[in-house]
Amino acid sequence: MARRKASGAGFLESNRLDAVFWILMLFAVAVSGGKALAGLPVLAGLFVPSGGTTSAAAGRADVAYATFPQSIGSSTQNTTEVLQAASLFPDWIGGGTKPTAKGVVRPVPTRAARIAVVIDDMGGDVEQSRRAIELPASITLSFLPYPDTAPGLARLAHREGHELLVHVPMEPIGPADPGPNALETGLDGAENLRRLEWSLARLEGYDGINNHEGSKFTSSRAALEQIMGALAERRLFFLDSRTTAGTQVVPVARQYGVESTGRDVFIDDTDSPDAIDTQLRLAEKLARERGVVIAIGHPRRNTIDALWRWCGEIRSRGYTLIPLREAMALKTARETREASR
Repeated sequence: MARRKASGAGFLESNRLDAVFWILMLFAVAVSGGKALAGLPVLAGLFVPSGGTTSAAAGRADVAYATFPQSIGSSTQNTTEVLQAASLFPDWIGGGTKPTAKGVVRPVPTRAARIAVVIDDMGGDVEQSRRAIELPASITLSFLPYPDTAPGLARLAHREGHELLVHVPMEPIGPADPGPNALETGLDGAENLRRLEWSLARLEGYDGINNHEGSKFTSSRAALEQIMGALAERRLFFLDSRTTAGTQVVPVARQYGVESTGRDVFIDDTDSPDAIDTQLRLAEKLARERGVVIAIGHPRRNTIDALWRWCGEIRSRGYTLIPLREAMALKTARETREASR
């Protein structure tokens, strides 16, 4: 009689397992269709422990893995998310991760660290600019206004889905030549506005600007105020390339209602493969710490080669490449939260 009772209890327990399993499976299929079937072996493994009975006293929820669509920029990709099953599974399911042939399956973060990459100085070097355009569309491209080849290349980049900036020449500290029609601190507001309008009229399809050179211009509040009204009217944002520690771009821009934030990492100040790889790892480190990072590079052979390799690897390491505007919104929200503490 005792044996019959135990057998009946086991049957009921098995039915409970089956019911929970199929409820979860039907939910995953309803959300993501056939792609959820890829997670079936792992989900099943949660109900078939590999090492004998499971202790209810373990006190730790298992995790289930499924594939869900995630919107990134203007495109939709599939990403692995973790279902915390504490509220779904009864007490008889214990903790622990499921061993695999390659080790242990660990929970995947529900939101990957975000990295935006901007390639500026575009339009002069035609070969490397074309290679940059062939990079993933989530990379933002910033075009110099004055090269004759820039307008055509910018149109091509826009057709390929890249977010575009105008890389506006601005006055530096020192003898460097930023190029024709650069904004200068010694000019009156009307002339700087004329020069800004010239730069903007050279290109089309852009969402904002960033400064080319400009260490002197961007450190002058008075000079920046001459152009911010025009950017606000056009609803253009201003990415501060941060060519000087004394930059005033972000506070002045926000004062005028212009969306603005600063670059975090220069990828290729030193044009060597090892140095570029080091800077890309720095961008990853900062993204893990801060949640979102903006990196700037240039259309150079070593930089484009490194980005091709890096873009193919980062998602598997837990990073998501996003367009600049999305990164600016996330970074601004983080900065606002930190300022209010």
